[in-house]
Amino acid sequence: MSKSILHCDMNNFYASVECMLDPSLRSHPVAVCGSVEERHGIVLAKNYAAKAFDVKTGDAVWQAKQKCKNLVVVPPHYEEYIKYSKLARSVYGRYTDQAEPYGMDECWLDISGTQNIFGSPEKVANEIRETIKFELGLTISVGVSFNKIFAKLGSDMKKPDAVTIIEKDTFREKIWGLPAADLLGVGRATQRVLDNYCIRTIGDLANTSPDLLKSRLGKNGVALWNFANGQDHSIVAKQDFVSPVKSIGHGTTTVADLESSEQVWAVFLELTQEIGHKLRVHQKCAEGVAIHIRDNTLFSKQWQTKISLPTQSPMVIAKTAFALFKQKYSWTNPIRSVTVQAINLIPQDTPRQIDLFTDVKMIDKFERLDLCIEEIRRRFGNDSIRNAVLCSHSKMPPARVEITMPTGMIG
Repeated sequence: MSKSILHCDMNNFYASVECMLDPSLRSHPVAVCGSVEERHGIVLAKNYAAKAFDVKTGDAVWQAKQKCKNLVVVPPHYEEYIKYSKLARSVYGRYTDQAEPYGMDECWLDISGTQNIFGSPEKVANEIRETIKFELGLTISVGVSFNKIFAKLGSDMKKPDAVTIIEKDTFREKIWGLPAADLLGVGRATQRVLDNYCIRTIGDLANTSPDLLKSRLGKNGVALWNFANGQDHSIVAKQDFVSPVKSIGHGTTTVADLESSEQVWAVFLELTQEIGHKLRVHQKCAEGVAIHIRDNTLFSKQWQTKISLPTQSPMVIAKTAFALFKQKYSWTNPIRSVTVQAINLIPQDTPRQIDLFTDVKMIDKFERLDLCIEEIRRRFGNDSIRNAVLCSHSKMPPARVEITMPTGMIG
């Protein structure tokens, strides 16, 4: 039996929430932007009035203001966005328990087999759209189709406040003429590869040999061929589904460029404190470390390495990351942002194989020290005990409250 999948996308979500909370903004071009002082000064979202001036998500604030002199810039209020995201999901929950979030403002719903209760999928889509508008003061676009990929594509085809249906019998006529980049999974790098073979549309992609796509794009190429031909069989996860933790990372854009290894070391120390905490919360140990370095020209590189023994120790992770950094980074340019990830995670109670030269007593001593530091930070706050190197001349941005997104991501 064919499925009935909806994809609900809240239009210009951040900007729409800001305009709803402050109606005086509605008549102005509005952009929600990060902090310029903390070097996060880019456009996170914009309303349609700003979009008319070609203001784009990812533009620097100064670029956006050049395009639109009357642009009203407002800071993000993530607590409000999460509140309205949860309220929207409570509306979706009236129709199905299979409601899978895709970011804060998008959600797939599987309403298969509910026609005798709620009516046709199109009726349900319009009912949800009107309910969100009436109860939350926000608009959504809804895609209706027989799989997740086409439902997502449908919600992007007509905005704002609209419903688009892509049916199984007629999807070729409706979507094969669209740009290949409209298909979920076709990013900029993939699009460049497809352009080299004159694969411009979804139809071109569907009619390309899957063997060619596999040779150029790996298994992702075969997946895209299946998507273009309507052969996506992935299920919509239930509301209470929690995806397994595969890696734990923490990154930051520093308030000024890092110009020496000593400054990078200080940032690693601070980032890994939070990573160690999260490893304990999830009862995981890391068998590897990955680092992501972005310089002041916005050029990025990433590397990874193994850890000799699985660990939760912030100091071990920091030292491993720093050794990898010194080995790989050539200091062509100063550094703008740093991310550290604990990877290859295993349960913390997994037996560890040691060798004759491992100082087990020293490892135990440092583990007890880490637990002590963890308890002090839990009781008195993260700033109650810090690495001494961070007490002066730190280029770390001010601490901010972490927010758990509906998807489980941290913001």
